[in-house]
Amino acid sequence: MTVTYVIDGSGITGLDSFWDVVGEAVNGPGGFFGRNLDSFADCLSGGFGTPEDGDFVVEWRDHTRSALALGHEETARRLERLLPRVHPTNRARVERELAEARAGRGPTLFDQLVEIIRERTRPGTLRLT
Repeated sequence: MTVTYVIDGSGITGLDSFWDVVGEAVNGPGGFFGRNLDSFADCLSGGFGTPEDGDFVVEWRDHTRSALALGHEETARRLERLLPRVHPTNRARVERELAEARAGRGPTLFDQLVEIIRERTRPGTLRLT
């Protein structure tokens, strides 16, 4: 039986609230499903709330609202917090990404999250509504 996880995009105001919303969608009230892009990707692979066999659907409701909340401004905010902790060999790349986000260009957090879901799950798993 296919499990459906509903991400309520109307409750997403930024990256921190995304982690809360997706954690509760998968693991119930107060549920945890990672709080960074790498752990989110790992959790989608099964065993951290999602079925090991990958038989699930992610229905992202009101995704256009989420796309705005997880847009360039929030992407820049994440990169600003990340920059002081980034390895010196990655600093120039993160600085370029930050400059692009501040200019309203390049992939957003929403784009990155969608890409992670599509890469880590079966085709058709993500339903944007």
